[in-house]
Amino acid sequence: MQRWRGLEDIPQDWGRSVVTIGSYDGVHRGHQLIIGRAVERARELSVPSVVVTFDPHPSEVVRPGSHPPLLAPHHRRAELMAELGVDAVLILPFTAEFSKLSPADFIVKVLVDKLHARTVVEGPNFRFGHKAAGDVAYLAELGATYDYDVEVIDLHVSGAAGGGEPFSSTLARRLVAAGDVEGAGEILGRPHRVEGVVVRGAQRGRELGYPTANVETLPHTAVPADGVYAGWLTAAGERMPAAISVGTNPQFDGTARSVEAYAIDRVDLDLYGLHVAVEFLAYVRPMLKFASVEDLLDAMAQDVKKCRELTAAP
Repeated sequence: MQRWRGLEDIPQDWGRSVVTIGSYDGVHRGHQLIIGRAVERARELSVPSVVVTFDPHPSEVVRPGSHPPLLAPHHRRAELMAELGVDAVLILPFTAEFSKLSPADFIVKVLVDKLHARTVVEGPNFRFGHKAAGDVAYLAELGATYDYDVEVIDLHVSGAAGGGEPFSSTLARRLVAAGDVEGAGEILGRPHRVEGVVVRGAQRGRELGYPTANVETLPHTAVPADGVYAGWLTAAGERMPAAISVGTNPQFDGTARSVEAYAIDRVDLDLYGLHVAVEFLAYVRPMLKFASVEDLLDAMAQDVKKCRELTAAP
């Protein structure tokens, strides 16, 4: 899959393509419907499929300080899109100048002049251009002038998560923030994941017999609520069942919030400096301060037992 950052990265000889545009944070099951249809349509027309997305999130430019927590960084989104069969991802730097493009100028500069769109596939609520003035009706209206058609895909996917609320990135973020990683996983179609570099912490886990990877997460990461979770730690290509702690380590009066993952039954790992991924399968218990270190150790033993069972289940 090709990855472009900015319009200037698009090959000069790029031909017709099927395009879909959006933030696509998390590439959740609703997003998968749109992207999957774009890939399918591209194959019907024997042309490549392109996903157009933005960095930073448009809200950060339009309303500074409002950047939402991210369900997936751009490189992870690209990996997920590649798994869906996408041929190219275009990440457009979203600047103040870019935000002022009218809907018509956006269509001409991006869809017509650079990507030579044959079909554009979007959800019904897609908005674009300055002050989000463009919608799918306007997109289709200009398609008659610029020789592309528009397909609108119904995104009304729902399930138990969020009490039946339609799936969205906003709902997934809300569930993650509440610690409902199982609900978020239903929306995403896979466990919620955070990434970052393993840094040195207080090393209390090692002293207690449970060495943890202290993960310095990427900026704006959607980190679950404080608590203990079952999941997996992936490092150097190996995915290992893990007991995960999110919080400030109240047992030792900590103040800095961290994500720490203990790879179950692995005390031989040296992960410092490695970029790792932590996946959250299920919530186990809240973060607590125990009466003694001995009580903490008893609880940790039970945590590991529970996490081992959860990650081993089909």
